[in-house]
Amino acid sequence: MVFAQTSPPNVITTRLTLDEYRAMEETNPERHEYRNGEIITMSGGSESHSAIASNFLIYLGFLLRDTDFRLYNSDLRVWIPEYQCGTYTDLMVVNGEPEFNGNRNDEILNPMLIVEVLSPSTEAYDRGDKFRKYRSIASFCEYVLVSQTEPYIEQYHNLDRNSNDRWLWQVHSHLERTIMLHSLNVEIPLTEIYRRINF
Repeated sequence: MVFAQTSPPNVITTRLTLDEYRAMEETNPERHEYRNGEIITMSGGSESHSAIASNFLIYLGFLLRDTDFRLYNSDLRVWIPEYQCGTYTDLMVVNGEPEFNGNRNDEILNPMLIVEVLSPSTEAYDRGDKFRKYRSIASFCEYVLVSQTEPYIEQYHNLDRNSNDRWLWQVHSHLERTIMLHSLNVEIPLTEIYRRINF
């Protein structure tokens, strides 16, 4: 297997068939994204990245514990059929039962909320092509990008579930603020997302 270094730094690519990729992901401790035949080896996250994602998951999980919403961490892939792309989110929420890709139990088709904690090596992709791919998913209606270097969160919410071109952008940049997750109808204080994070 030949790997090639690409931009950004610390991201390695190779090509495999979809079946080869899925078999590799079942046993490989590293995470890889599948982009229409191209395999991207993702670099590891920082302590802050992991803590922020965990804070978000724990607090949101508590708020949603008696609802039909289901939360998933980065162990499950989102499969994006239009782009033949399998990727990992830091956190995703599904309304009701998860829809899986065929007979697989590791590729979800119906996330409604996706949270990504930004890293230097993936920030441009998370904001650009990855967001464009996510928007092709019919159930997807809210996207949250969380900085790990300062208290700063960008939120995108689809104002029209029948259309994919009316997204509202909001910025939350003060720790005393809360963020309203419109798709879930819950609020989370930024102090909970950034609990024990030192800037």
